[in-house]
Amino acid sequence: MSQCKKSRKRFDEINVIPFIDIMLVLLVMVLTTATFIKQGVIPVNLPHAKTDTKEKLQEEVTVYVNSKGQMFFEKKEVSLTQLKAKLAKLTKEQTVILRSDKTSKFQDFVSVMDILKELGHEQLYIVTKE
Repeated sequence: MSQCKKSRKRFDEINVIPFIDIMLVLLVMVLTTATFIKQGVIPVNLPHAKTDTKEKLQEEVTVYVNSKGQMFFEKKEVSLTQLKAKLAKLTKEQTVILRSDKTSKFQDFVSVMDILKELGHEQLYIVTKE
C-alpha cells in the first residue's frame, strides 16, 4: 500500500506558460487592430497651394411631387418647364432624390422621370416608406 501512495504525483502547481503565450498573441492582435481603427485612413501629407478655393458642390437635390400635382425643387414650387431648366443646370454626377406623394398622379411622376431621362441623369433615388 505504501508503494501506491509513492507513485502518485501531486498537482500543486498549474502550468500557466501556454496561457501566457495565448494572452501575448491576443495582446499583439488587439494593439495592431486598435491602431488601424484609430487612424482609419492612410496618412498623406498634402501639398500646399497659394490659392485656397474650395468648390462647393451640392451632391444631392430633392424634387417633390405632392398630392395636388405641384412640383417643388429644393422646397421651392416650380412648374414642369422650370424644373427641367433647373435640372439641366446640374451635373450628371449629382444625385436627384424624388419624393412623390402616394396619392399623386402617376403622370406627374412619369413627367419628372422623362425629364431626368432626357437630361441623362442616372443618379436617382426614389424615396419610399417601409
